[in-house]
Amino acid sequence: MNTLYDKKQRATLIVVIVTSFITTFTGSALNLSVPAIGSEFSVSACLVGWIVTSYMLASAAFSVPFGRIADITSRKKVLVAGIFIFALCSLASAFAWDIKIILTLRALQGFGAAMIFSTNIAMLISAFPENSRGKVLGYSTASTYIGLSAGPVIGGLFNHYFGWRSIFILTFAVSAAVFIIAAKNLPADKKKAEKADNDFVGNVFYITMIVCFLYGLSAFSTNMLAKILLPIGIVAGIIFGKYELKTKNPIVELRLFSDNLSYTFSNIAALLNYGATFAISYLLSIYLQVVMGYNSQSAGIILVAQPVIMALLSPYAGKLSDRISPFKLASFGMGLCSVCLLFFSFLSEKFPLWSIITALVVAGVGFAFFSSPNTNAVMACVEKRIIVWPLLYWQP
Repeated sequence: MNTLYDKKQRATLIVVIVTSFITTFTGSALNLSVPAIGSEFSVSACLVGWIVTSYMLASAAFSVPFGRIADITSRKKVLVAGIFIFALCSLASAFAWDIKIILTLRALQGFGAAMIFSTNIAMLISAFPENSRGKVLGYSTASTYIGLSAGPVIGGLFNHYFGWRSIFILTFAVSAAVFIIAAKNLPADKKKAEKADNDFVGNVFYITMIVCFLYGLSAFSTNMLAKILLPIGIVAGIIFGKYELKTKNPIVELRLFSDNLSYTFSNIAALLNYGATFAISYLLSIYLQVVMGYNSQSAGIILVAQPVIMALLSPYAGKLSDRISPFKLASFGMGLCSVCLLFFSFLSEKFPLWSIITALVVAGVGFAFFSSPNTNAVMACVEKRIIVWPLLYWQP
């Protein structure tokens, strides 16, 4: 880390690094606990999977609204409040006595995470000059992947020796520490030149669209309500798009997509890449434990191959994207991810362990060369005053 960074820049970088770490650590650590949680509460792995889905659903639904709120009020206040909610829900989840309680708390935790996701990258970008943007984004991305890499190992160990509840206790401890740092040391927001409209109607349509569409898509084959909500989400999305194009201060500046093809394609690439690869660690954690018979500790050590490579290469890829076209680097990374997905599509119990680990390593290289450069490409396409909510750049 550059010693020339001032105190406020260092505080911002520390908060962003730790929040990027803990939000991903929680998800990857809990993946190894799916069989244990299902066994304790006598529910299926499908229902336990909603521990991850409910968190993601809340995060996706509220990231953009909170980004808008932060833009017209205070990014620092929104970020600090988000960390507080995230920490509190982590502590409460450790003492939950019913699967429904955990699902509710995880949704609330996702609500807090939305406040984090919508502000931490924006604060990082505003705190550092443009010529070091790729470098600090590389640090942030690396911390995300360190969270992913530490999750399976530490989560597997804690689940194996102390039970799945200990993961939430650990998450609370780290979150509480970074809350104190953020509240005391983050720089105050610069005074806003003007107060923009919060676009209440746009917020309502956006949240309705995300919740109905994602829930409907996730539970379409098993739930009648989902079959009703999915088309409602699609209709809400159409209305949302038309409304945002007409309103003066939209929560999502859709004109960016029509006016800037680089911005549009970079976001589409992020959506496709993360959407396609999201379930790798979750499905492999079940495969290694249920099909291959490994315990959670051993499965965690195996799964660490991918995120360790991500963490090692992401700072380098981010720094490289300041000198080489980030679009070319991101394309290279996405190509490697596609190759690995093709391999995993043929996975069976007959595959040797070394082939799975090799595929995870290659996927790690792909993710590293996609994430930081692609985020840098998006940030380069917009003015500094415009918030770009990193919803599509979060890797659970």
